[in-house]
Order: sequence, then C-alpha cells, then structure tokens
Amino acid sequence: MTRTRTAYRVTAFNASKHSENRMHDDAVAKKFGFAGGLVAGVEVFAYMGHAPLDAWGRAFLERGRMEGRFLKPVYDGDTATVTATGADAGLDLRIESRGILCGTGHATLPSSAPAIRIGDYQEGTPPPHEDRPEIGAASYPIGAWLGIRPNTVTKDIHAQYLRDICEEDSIYAREDILHPGILLRCANWVLMQNVRLGPWIHVGSTLRQIAPGAVGDTLTIRARVTGNSERKGHKFVDLDALVVANGTTPLAHILHTAIYAPREAA
Repeated sequence: MTRTRTAYRVTAFNASKHSENRMHDDAVAKKFGFAGGLVAGVEVFAYMGHAPLDAWGRAFLERGRMEGRFLKPVYDGDTATVTATGADAGLDLRIESRGILCGTGHATLPSSAPAIRIGDYQEGTPPPHEDRPEIGAASYPIGAWLGIRPNTVTKDIHAQYLRDICEEDSIYAREDILHPGILLRCANWVLMQNVRLGPWIHVGSTLRQIAPGAVGDTLTIRARVTGNSERKGHKFVDLDALVVANGTTPLAHILHTAIYAPREAA
C-alpha cells in the first residue's frame, strides 16, 4: 500500500559559502540568474537522504540506493521540506522550499549490496593544487580516470558536517557511521582537484551504498569520465565513480552529473 511518510523539515545552511566554487557566493550566483548563493547539491541530497534512513534504518547505510535530481536552488536560511511517498518498491522523494519543487529522487533497499570489484576502477592522481589546468575545451575528456588526495574524516570533521546539514538521526554519532553525503562530496572533490573551475553546479547523482563508512576512514575516489557535452549553453560532465576507504574497501558506487561551465544570465 502506498503512503506518505511524515515530512522532514530542515533549515538549509550554505556550508560552502566560502568554498572555491563561487556559485555559493551571493554576488556571483546572481550573475547566473539566482537569488543568492546556492546551498550545495550534495547537501540537498543529504537532506533528502533522511527519509530512506527513517524508513529502513541501518540497512539503508549498508546497501541502500538513492538518486536525486536538483531542479531549483535551495537558499541559506530557508526551510526545506522533504516528503517521501511509497511502498515496498521504494520511496519517491521531493524537496520543496519557498513553495517551489527544488528536487526529486527515488530510494530503494535492494536485497544485497552491489558486487563491484575495486580492480575495475583505476586510480587517478590529481595535479598539485596550484598546477591544475584552467577550465577549457580539453577539460574532463571521456574515458579519463580521475582521483583525489586522500581525505581522512576525523570525529570533529564528521560532527561539524552533521551540524551543517542539521541531521537529526542519532545513528551517525552513536555508531560512528559516515553520512552518505560525506561520500558524495568525494565526487565533487574529484572535479575540483583536477581542473581549476569557475562557478559550477551539481545537478544530480545516484549513490549505491556498498558498505557503511566509519569515522576515521581515509577516503579516496576512483572516477571515470563517461560523458562530456554541451546543452543550451551549459557544459555537462558525467562520472562513474567508486568511493574507497583506506585504499582497500569500496563504500559506495556513484553516478554524478555536474554543469562544470554554466552560461551566465543574459
């Protein structure tokens, strides 16, 4: 039987306001036609991820699958409301703010985690930060393998992240489990650490959990560029990526899409 679960409300917080991606800055975002700096898509995805966790508990962090697509911006300080409708086949997700549909998604709980071999994903080494190539026609060639510098998620880093996304479920702090949003951030880092980007926009992802990550894990990602195209003046990049803990343990399979060179507003 289909039913709607209790709505989950969060006060959105622009945790990336001072990041290198100036699309999170009010003045820059307005040049692209937005009302202000955008709350990062990975954070909006994290808000939406509360609903399947509420439905399935720890099992969702062990083998759950969730996709999210971002339609309109969520802004700092606004209330964002997540609703989930569904039954055994999964949950249809919606996130709304300012009375506008900002994103949609779908979550399921497969019977088992995906059988993905780490050897099928090649490691990539990003250039030194100051030597990253400028964004251009040669950015993100299809078939290229990209990586990030190893990133250790300390207890303090994870606690701050949970505060930033206003996560209410205690399982993360209680069991020292990494929030899936932390894993999804790796896909953003791989874009930023390999090319010197201007303002850019994350537009959607699918994340399939293979195993729960743990606070203290050192994360890397092995990402292959599967698409690079231009549509309506925007340049899009698609990634097929595997997040790995401590160099040996696959945690999540991610399909990630971003506009790496958006057109400015007329």
